[in-house]
Amino acid sequence: MLGFRAGDAFARPDPELVQALGQIPTAILSDNMHRLFAGGTGLRPCHGEARLQGVAFTVKTRPGDNLMVHKALDMARPGDVIVVDAGGDTSNAIIGEIMLRYALSRRLAGFVIDGAVRDSGALLRAGLPVYARGITHRGPYKDGPGEIGGTVNIGGMVVGAGDVIVGDEDGVLAIPLSHAAEILAAGRAQQAREADILLSIEQGALDRGWVDQTLAGKGVKL
Repeated sequence: MLGFRAGDAFARPDPELVQALGQIPTAILSDNMHRLFAGGTGLRPCHGEARLQGVAFTVKTRPGDNLMVHKALDMARPGDVIVVDAGGDTSNAIIGEIMLRYALSRRLAGFVIDGAVRDSGALLRAGLPVYARGITHRGPYKDGPGEIGGTVNIGGMVVGAGDVIVGDEDGVLAIPLSHAAEILAAGRAQQAREADILLSIEQGALDRGWVDQTLAGKGVKL
């Protein structure tokens, strides 16, 4: 029935690919997605310093309702990230400490909630990566509707079930499974280039000629 559907038959990435992408900063991955697909604006970490990496297990629910999020917790596999499109509404929390503890017991990788959470102190102490749009003490409803395993929109970031989720201090990013290997290679290459730049700064040998060249090309007289 439309509005009450749950499926988990989607392609999943190789765990080594997920782990490798999780070692690259989100800023570098975002650069290599041409900054067009790096949404999730306004979602901030609620958990401290732990990095997030895992496989997207998607949920779409009406704002303030977590019935299908509970079902997703039962269906998801170890290493999955519960990614919830709750419309960005922060009036009611989608998850709290009890759901977090259950996720830990099932060895899930974390949560991305386009909505609110509660029990923020417990979430911070637990250490499981949680990204959310806001915090509130108000609890959720459990009526539905909602759907599991489809494509969702998280603050302008389209996330499909099976995509690779990576998060750090700068935010959270969904990498389409179809392009994950390509983005990994490009990200590693950029990391190498940036390492060379940092070394040249330390050695006092950084070439800044590109700045004047760019300005000259725009007609700026220097």
